[in-house]
Amino acid sequence: MVSRSEQRFININLITIVVTLLVILAGGIVRSTGSGMGCPDWPKCFDRYIPPTDVSQLPANYKEKYVAGRLKKNEKFAKYLESMGKVALADSIRHDKSITIPEEFNPTKTWTEYLNRLAGVAAGIFLFLTVVYSFTYRKTAKRIIILSILNLLVVGYQGWLGSIVVSTNLAQWVVTVHMLLALVILAISIYTYNYAKQLNKAPSVIMYRIAWLKGFLFFTLVISIVQIVLGTEVREGVDVIAKSLSYGSKNTWISKVGEVFSYHRDLAILVVIANAVVYKMVIDRFSGKAAPLLTARLMLITLLIQLLSGFALAYIAFPSAAQALHILFSTLLFSLQFYLYLLVYRTSTYKQ
Repeated sequence: MVSRSEQRFININLITIVVTLLVILAGGIVRSTGSGMGCPDWPKCFDRYIPPTDVSQLPANYKEKYVAGRLKKNEKFAKYLESMGKVALADSIRHDKSITIPEEFNPTKTWTEYLNRLAGVAAGIFLFLTVVYSFTYRKTAKRIIILSILNLLVVGYQGWLGSIVVSTNLAQWVVTVHMLLALVILAISIYTYNYAKQLNKAPSVIMYRIAWLKGFLFFTLVISIVQIVLGTEVREGVDVIAKSLSYGSKNTWISKVGEVFSYHRDLAILVVIANAVVYKMVIDRFSGKAAPLLTARLMLITLLIQLLSGFALAYIAFPSAAQALHILFSTLLFSLQFYLYLLVYRTSTYKQ
């Protein structure tokens, strides 16, 4: 029997997962519209809590001011990297000339980035609430409390990293780490959500062997993460090419990315095959078990949308809407795979 306070935690946790996915969608929109530098400072936007709507609202020297602030923050970050032994990386940030180029004020891009930050604040609030309500389990499941607190700390680090993304003018490797941390946040939230839901339930028992499905699901999760990393690297390569072409000739961007796109495209074939095998194994083993079957079906639908958006990016001149959808559904596919893995992990084979 789930108590009212436990159900409240489960509901808040689910909302947190949804809001985190919305943050990833907002981030995808920011990247696809080139709005990442719409706010040149952080956490405020043009030193305001409510951004300006016209250049006349900014001081005459705003470009020099924010470039100077960015350089100061990057020097601190470079010293932090040096303390970790990353001397070459620190030097590359210090000598990156693109950081010294001021951004022109664009109200549309400014508000796009600002709304992305508001979505991030909303996610932070709900993650804080999960910590508060996690103390419901102080006597029954302390791991929920520990993981909820850990997730809040990861979000704090993610927020700091977001400021570095801005100050380094969207440095490629920082953007990749930013994306991977988003997956970590999602994974922890999904784990605590599932653990809380299953806490008062007996583990599932089926008539078929489950070990192969557990192993193959883990393999599918790994290749999905690799695919997301490769996709991020493709996007980073596209950013460089787009800048070099002054954002023209969009139909040639993908062809200029190089081998990393080929790896990303070819691995997509393995992703499709792996998810199809997982779906077949799930429907063979979980007839009548609603949660695993529903999750597997949602995985296939998500995979289809992801493939269609990826096809549009590769062959229909990189449409902005497809970029945002591709990022969102890649992350959603990972989320569903991880949730299905947790469901399957608690399942055992019936023994007479």
